[in-house]
Amino acid sequence: MSDITFEQMLEDSLKTIHNGDIVDGVVISVKPDEAVFNIGYKADAILTKDEYSNEEIEDLSSKLHIGDSLPLKIVKVNDGEGQVVVSYKRFIADKGNERLYEAYKNKEVLKGKVISRIKGGIIVSVEETEVFIPSSLVSDTFQQNRNDLIGEEIEFLITDFSPRKKKIIGNRRVLIEEEKKKIRRQLQEQIKVGDVIKGKIQNVTKFGAFVDIGGIDGLVHISELSWGKVFNPKKFVKAGEEVEVIVKELSDDKISLSMKFDEANPWNNIREHVKVGDVYDGVVTRIAPFGAFVEIVPGVEGLLHISQISKKHTKNVADILEVGQHIKVKAIDFIEQDKKISLSSKVLEMEEDTNDESNEEVSESLDNTSEDTNIETSNDSLDEASQDQAESQEQEEQEEVKEDTQEQSVDEASDAQETAEDNASDIQLDADEESADE
Repeated sequence: MSDITFEQMLEDSLKTIHNGDIVDGVVISVKPDEAVFNIGYKADAILTKDEYSNEEIEDLSSKLHIGDSLPLKIVKVNDGEGQVVVSYKRFIADKGNERLYEAYKNKEVLKGKVISRIKGGIIVSVEETEVFIPSSLVSDTFQQNRNDLIGEEIEFLITDFSPRKKKIIGNRRVLIEEEKKKIRRQLQEQIKVGDVIKGKIQNVTKFGAFVDIGGIDGLVHISELSWGKVFNPKKFVKAGEEVEVIVKELSDDKISLSMKFDEANPWNNIREHVKVGDVYDGVVTRIAPFGAFVEIVPGVEGLLHISQISKKHTKNVADILEVGQHIKVKAIDFIEQDKKISLSSKVLEMEEDTNDESNEEVSESLDNTSEDTNIETSNDSLDEASQDQAESQEQEEQEEVKEDTQEQSVDEASDAQETAEDNASDIQLDADEESADE
C-alpha cells in the first residue's frame, strides 16, 4: 500500500501557478465589491471591482453571476491571507496590447472611449488598454480644456508604441485633417471666392474666430471681423453665434473668411463723416516711431504725426500714447483718393490757449471799465458834495448879509430918530431962549 495520503494526492492534482500566468476561473460567489473564483488551485482567487475594468463600476454583481467563466491573470499567488489575487482587466490589456501593436504596424484606425483628462492631454481606453493622446494631437484647433470629450468615442491612430515604458501615444488630429481635406475638396466644387455663406462660430481666439461652414472650419481673422477696429474678438463675437461670411481664400490648406461687407465700408460715403476742421473723439489703434494711427469713425483711421501730438517736443510716441487710448483730434488735411487723413491734437491745445488768453483780456477789460466807472462815480459824488457845501455856504453868507442889512437899517433908523429928537430939542431951546429974551 502506498504511503501517499489522500491530501497529498489532492495537492498533486492541483495546478501550480505563478505571477503573470493566465488561468480560467469560475465564479463561486459575488459581492458588490468583489467576486470569488475557483481557478483549480488549492486557494480561491479574489477579483475586486477595480481589477475587473478601467471603467467605474458601482456594483460588481451587476456584471458577474455565479457560474460565469472568465480568463484571469495572476497578480499575486498569496496576498498574505492565503488568497490569490487575479485581474480581468490586465488580461484584457495584454490582449489589447497585442491588438494595438498590430494596429500600430498596419496604421489601422482605432476607436476608443475617452475616460479621463490629465495634464497635457486625454486618456483613451481600447480593450482595457490606456492610450495617451497629447492635447496638440487631439484636434487641429487647440483647446485647453477637453472635458467635453470625456465619455465620447473617438477615432485615432497609434503613432508610438512602447508598452514596457508604458508609452502608447495616439493621434486624432491627423485623421481630422485628412477628413477636412476631403470636405474642402467637396466645398471647392460647390463654392468659390467671393460667395456669401452662412456659418456658426465654433471657437474664438485672440487672433480671430473659427466658423463652421459645413463640416469644416474657416478662419475670420481679427482684421476681418469688422470695418472698425476690434481689440478683443471675444467681446465682439461669441461661440455658437450664427453669422454670414464672405469667402476670401479657398485652398487645400486653409479657408479664409471675412465679415467685412462692401456695403458697410465707411469709405463709400466718407465725405459725410470726415471734414477738414472737424474735431473727433478718436481711439489710438497703432503706435509707430513717426506717430500714431487714430480711428476717428468706425473703419476710418487717420495719422497723428509725432509733430502734431503736442506743443511740447515729443521724442517717443509710446511715452505719451498707447493703443486703445481715447484722444481728441482735429482733421487738418484729407486726401480722399489716397485715403489719407492728417490729424492734430497740438492744434487743439493751441486753440485752447488762444481762447484762454482772449478770456483773460476780456476779463481784464471788464475790470478796467469797472474801475473807471467807480472813479467817475466817486468824482461825481465828490462834485455833488462840494456843490452842496458851496450852496450851503452861499446861503449862510446871504443870511448873514441879510441880518447885517437888517441891523444896519435898525441902526440907521435909530440914528435918524436920535437926530430928529436932538433937532427938536434945539428948536425948543431956541424958542425958549427967544421967549426969554422977549
